[in-house]
Amino acid sequence: MSNTENQALEFGFQPGDVVQEWLWDDDVDEDLRAELEDYLGEELVDEEYDSGVDGVILWWRDGDDEDELADTIVDAMSLLNEGAPFWVLTPKPGREGAIGPNTLQNAAKTAGMNAATPETVGPDWNGIRLRAFGRGREH
Repeated sequence: MSNTENQALEFGFQPGDVVQEWLWDDDVDEDLRAELEDYLGEELVDEEYDSGVDGVILWWRDGDDEDELADTIVDAMSLLNEGAPFWVLTPKPGREGAIGPNTLQNAAKTAGMNAATPETVGPDWNGIRLRAFGRGREH
């Protein structure tokens, strides 16, 4: 199994899944995006997609306010199939756009979600999986 497949499996996505991408900008990790699309066999869909999705990745940087993050999480959850993976990708500490340690926790809580421990998903980005309150526990 390649690193790409391992990483995609760690995200919890499966080949053929429809994964919605929120807040893409020119600073995102294009290699990670390409690897995910190769593994899925599908292009990532954008915020305009209006059908159920099998997963979400949301790129978030500091400078956007916590309430806006909570609202974006709620919006992204609206099309997410129950139990499907939801990831917020943020710049690693020390990188431009890195967020404070409590920003995502607070926004997730406001949106009715729990945030897991950050994991490295690329050279400059961490990923934090969100889960709805009361749905399983991180191990």
